[in-house]
Amino acid sequence: MTHTSSRRSVLATALVAATVVAAAGCSGATQNTAGASRTADAATLDLTPTTTPAKGELANADWLLEDEPDSLDLDTQGSSAGRVVLTNVCERLYQLQPDMSTKPFLAQKAETPDDKTLVLTLRSGVTFHDGTPMTADDVLWSLKRHADPDMEQGDEFGNIAAMEKTGDRRITITFKAPDAMFFKALAGDAGIVWNKEQVEKAGKDFGTPGQPDACTGPYSLSSWKSGDSITIERYDAYWGKKPLTKQVTFRWAADSALVNALTTGAADGAYAESPNTAAALQDKEGIEQHYGPSTASLVLIPTERGGLKDPKIRRALSLALDRKGIAASGYGGMVQPWGTPVGSGAWGYEKPVFEAAQKAVAYAPAAPTAEDLAEAKNLVKEAGADPTEPVVIGTDASQGRSVVANAVRAALQRIGLKGQIKTVPTSQFEQFYSDPQARADIDVLVGDWYISKADPMGFYDNALSDSSNNWVGFKDAAYDAKVKKALSTLDDAERAKLTVDIQKTFTDAAVWISVAQVPSVLVLNEKLTGPPASMAYLYYPWAAELGSKKG
Repeated sequence: MTHTSSRRSVLATALVAATVVAAAGCSGATQNTAGASRTADAATLDLTPTTTPAKGELANADWLLEDEPDSLDLDTQGSSAGRVVLTNVCERLYQLQPDMSTKPFLAQKAETPDDKTLVLTLRSGVTFHDGTPMTADDVLWSLKRHADPDMEQGDEFGNIAAMEKTGDRRITITFKAPDAMFFKALAGDAGIVWNKEQVEKAGKDFGTPGQPDACTGPYSLSSWKSGDSITIERYDAYWGKKPLTKQVTFRWAADSALVNALTTGAADGAYAESPNTAAALQDKEGIEQHYGPSTASLVLIPTERGGLKDPKIRRALSLALDRKGIAASGYGGMVQPWGTPVGSGAWGYEKPVFEAAQKAVAYAPAAPTAEDLAEAKNLVKEAGADPTEPVVIGTDASQGRSVVANAVRAALQRIGLKGQIKTVPTSQFEQFYSDPQARADIDVLVGDWYISKADPMGFYDNALSDSSNNWVGFKDAAYDAKVKKALSTLDDAERAKLTVDIQKTFTDAAVWISVAQVPSVLVLNEKLTGPPASMAYLYYPWAAELGSKKG
């Protein structure tokens, strides 16, 4: 995935999870049992990245996915389902932490002798699950495999000048230009270390049922029964801390089958991804929901068609949008009105700086005041917009998007413009993102988005003049230059200052119109605890911390 953005294949996990929050309810607490109040103000929602540490061992945990992975080779098929399994089996050179910070991991030490060089000293004593030691040759081979343009992570390596083995436990990476994002890519799928021999032996069958995992993590792949289950088992020779849970069995189910498994105790937990699951889990006993930070957000994305081409119209719409109403009507008050296109899970460093900037965003009130509407109407007048020409809003029929689409139409009406909703089947909705022809008849998309890196700069190159995600054609040479500078600024504090400046340009121009940030949700049997609640579960060995509350 690019360091700019990646969208989940259905709804953003965190977006859908917000519906789970709406169903389960909370009032600022980390976890809530069924029956808790659902009336908390979204502005008070407190997201906590971790759950209480577990004390007791489990012989086996049954975990639910909403679909079966197509492959367990994340280089060729980077699905969320595969990642939820493999993040416990495979390890990366860096590791994303539950608090969304990033640290060296299989790379025990990282040095930057100059701003175009990264030297990784590899951890000793690490073995693959076949018992062979992890070597610098394996690491270099893995990096080169990831860098293949045909692989999922190929675009992460565009700024690489060379990757070399420079010692028994040392890899040196040189860049064409300073790169502040690359080490964060190494905490994602671009940093997975494969067992070269095992992958080459499996050939094109690697990642399919019956093949070994070729990894170093706290669990090894025990079995994959196609159409039935995947089982991982604790790797007793693991170099790190021993997991409390000996075995995790993954099965997949959707809608009522998934709900039934969770509520009857046939399954112990899941990271929720389905709005149907969310609605059906309301008031169920024996289940707790834990809410954590995510980078995901609800957004309105203006298109090439041109109805929102004028930034004055975009600002006017943003001013008139009732974000608080959307949160209450669509998500039970449990998503938070938000002014930037990335959730607070992106604040993996310099959090106070980003937090203050979020509060200072203009043109994005939680609920529009009379003054906001007056300013919006003036902007519409200055733009000379045609009140008879409808702004077409693209959506599907899902509850959340329908609520947002209707809120956009109402906002347009409040400022003297006409809105028209174009609804397509959910199966066709994804085409809006990927196919310009599919969105040729809409002016704005009711969208969701997340980034895979805990750094807001992982998003803002979406508004570069030549970005394929800059549908509306925003062009600002100064913005382009600032983005380039920020992406090459290695110092966190300095990059945060640059990012806040870039963010202000983006939000003032309303290149995208932000609606809400949405959390990650962990659904767990009330007797269990331990895994992270944050979006880090996609990249962090969450099962290694799963266990019982009692010792």
